[in-house]
Amino acid sequence: MERIKKIVLTGGPCAGKTTALVKVTEYFSNLGYKVFTVPEVPTMITQSGWNYMTNNKAFYYEGELIILEMQLQLEESIMRMAQTVAPEQPVVVICDRGVMDISAYISPEMWQELLEKVGRTASTISSSYDAVLHLVTAADGAEKYYTTATNAQRYEQANEEGLRIARMLDKKVLDAWAHHPHLRIIDNNSDFEKKLDRVLEEISQVLELPLPIKDECKFIVEIDGKLPETIDSEIIQTYLVADPDCEVRLRRKTINGHTLNIHTTVRNISPTEKIVTERQVSDQLFESLLQQADPYRAPISKHRQSFIWQGQYFELDTYLSPHSGLIILETKGCSCHTDVKMPPFLKIVENITGKKQYYAYNLAKKRS
Repeated sequence: MERIKKIVLTGGPCAGKTTALVKVTEYFSNLGYKVFTVPEVPTMITQSGWNYMTNNKAFYYEGELIILEMQLQLEESIMRMAQTVAPEQPVVVICDRGVMDISAYISPEMWQELLEKVGRTASTISSSYDAVLHLVTAADGAEKYYTTATNAQRYEQANEEGLRIARMLDKKVLDAWAHHPHLRIIDNNSDFEKKLDRVLEEISQVLELPLPIKDECKFIVEIDGKLPETIDSEIIQTYLVADPDCEVRLRRKTINGHTLNIHTTVRNISPTEKIVTERQVSDQLFESLLQQADPYRAPISKHRQSFIWQGQYFELDTYLSPHSGLIILETKGCSCHTDVKMPPFLKIVENITGKKQYYAYNLAKKRS
């Protein structure tokens, strides 16, 4: 049976999820996929009469419990329905927010209590999704497009305080999914049409469809000021022996004490297209695969700081080995360096976009 892919579209208020869902459904249906969508449950419950601004603690608690139970049941029911189609047709299930989103809107204590009530854990819930696409709120970097017109239930109004609340919620949602091995950030660096195109590209990768070969914007930088709040992780990346025109890497990422092992294969199928396959592997399989390490390349160890600044998503990698002290800044979805809104606390040393000697695969090459 063709494996069903389940993908979450999430993000802060007014991020473009509703429009993205329409485009995703049309685009992948035209490619022969059966597309199922899971509607946003909290909005359904609010429209039914629940009020998350209530002072009635019992009423509030019951509403959050119902949201969790209904989200789980709805996703599981649609997955069962999808299985009836999968033998004859490839299937993708798109969730308008996922279960982990609920944790961003309640206290950690209540979240843990609710999980125990339904007999689940955060790790098992998170692992049920093949990918998570976080669309950054328009309140961060695209303020002129921020509106409450598309959601009458939204309390983050289109004023300075509302924008502040929207950005705060966006960060909380991002934190809720930070441990997912295939979390991708779709920021506001480009116009909205390009933002939607990036959603389609990320889903195409999950479905192992051909992707265009293009360089992300990269810079060697120096830190010249205080960074905003970041999501920090430690990364060890090892390249494995592979066929020509194929790159295989094994990555161990540790974030807040939680470890993820990710096996990635990048296969060039033409000068302009590639297929990227990514999967999470167990510790046992990870150690076994290390036996296939490329003897001509050293493992790369680096400290990563991820953050959003003025609606743009950045990954700041400080290399520990090899090339100790090298700091590379990477952005997503930029066509050229002029598109980047460079943070004032970072100083560009060199624009290395497209310079192959700075590809991680080449940086790992052992010196003779």
